Amino acid sequence: MSATWLVWVFFGLAFVVANLPWLSERIFFVIEPKQGEKGPAMRLLEWFVLYLVVGLIALAFERQVTGSNHPQDWEFYAITLSLFTVFALPGFIYRYDLRKLLQRR
Repeated sequence: MSATWLVWVFFGLAFVVANLPWLSERIFFVIEPKQGEKGPAMRLLEWFVLYLVVGLIALAFERQVTGSNHPQDWEFYAITLSLFTVFALPGFIYRYDLRKLLQRR
């Protein structure tokens, strides 16, 4: 398996996973909320937990490709969190803007 192919698969996975909290009404895709709909705080918590899961997957991919993990400083994590935020933008826009517009039609 080529390292370039693995990077593109990982970016695709991260894009899909970043949007999942805004596309599902279940908490962590399993628990049905008691109020009927997840609140914004729960969606952000779920999104952050998924960021950590994707980070663990990235560490596993790095270890598989290079044989070890390169030590990172805080700047790396700030950039990956920002990138994950940008990846989540389509799901956020769908949940809070586009869905209401489509329901009115």
